[in-house]
Amino acid sequence: MPASTRNGRALEGLRICIGILFLIFAEYKVVSTQFTLGGGFQFWINRFLQHGAYPFMVGILKDFVLPHATPIAFLVAYGELAIGIALVTGILARPASVAGVVFMLTLLFSSNYPGPNAAFWQYFGAALDHLVLALCFAAFIASDRLDTLKVSLTRLRHRAKPDPKDLKS
Repeated sequence: MPASTRNGRALEGLRICIGILFLIFAEYKVVSTQFTLGGGFQFWINRFLQHGAYPFMVGILKDFVLPHATPIAFLVAYGELAIGIALVTGILARPASVAGVVFMLTLLFSSNYPGPNAAFWQYFGAALDHLVLALCFAAFIASDRLDTLKVSLTRLRHRAKPDPKDLKS
């Protein structure tokens, strides 16, 4: 098997695994109302404000996110569900990956501030839980073999083309 095929399959496997992870994240938020209507989202935003939001995010979290917490909680819950479905199926996986990068960077800047006196490298160490997924989404965006549906249709078209040898007879 050529290396490009192996690499493509590995990337597809990673995409599907991250999609499953997002489906798990979304499941409890969508099925239960604790996150969206029961104050779960507000709990996390307040925790971010107390323990780790970057200074430039504090105003956004206090002045925009908390006053609009319920609709944003639904956006988060159903956004995670949509990202998960797109990554697992491979349908609209690139736009879902763009949304995933934005989501991960928003979480990173809302919750991973190591403090004003931290060494430069500590910013990366503090951000690993969101940065790794953001980099995976970036790789999916850059990939040529991202959309399973597009790859499957290309394979079907290729198989449907008649072999030139068969046309000569």
